[in-house]
Amino acid sequence: MITLTTENFEEQVLKSDKPVLVEFWAEWCGPCRMVAPVLEQIEAEHGLTVGKLNTDENPETMARYGVMGIPTMLLFENGEPVRQIVGAKPKRMLVSELGLA
Repeated sequence: MITLTTENFEEQVLKSDKPVLVEFWAEWCGPCRMVAPVLEQIEAEHGLTVGKLNTDENPETMARYGVMGIPTMLLFENGEPVRQIVGAKPKRMLVSELGLA
C-alpha cells in the first residue's frame, strides 16, 4: 500500500496508467482499521494498487472528492473516480463491488 498525500495524489493516482483504489481513512476510525487488512489482501491477490489517504492530514483532497464519511474507497481509472464504496465491508463484497470477481 502506498501512503497518499495531497502533494503526491496527482502523481500516484491521477497520472497512474493502471487502476488505483484509494482508501480515505483516519487513525481514530475503528472501521478503517478493520478494512485495512482486507485491502492488503485484495492488493496482493488481484494486483490492484491500493493507496491510503489520511483525511485528518489531507482534508482538501477529501473535500475535493466529496467524501463525507470514512472509510470511503474510490477506485480511480484514467485519473477519474469510477466506483465508490462507503463503509467497512467483508472481502467478498469489496471484491464484487470493485468488479474484481
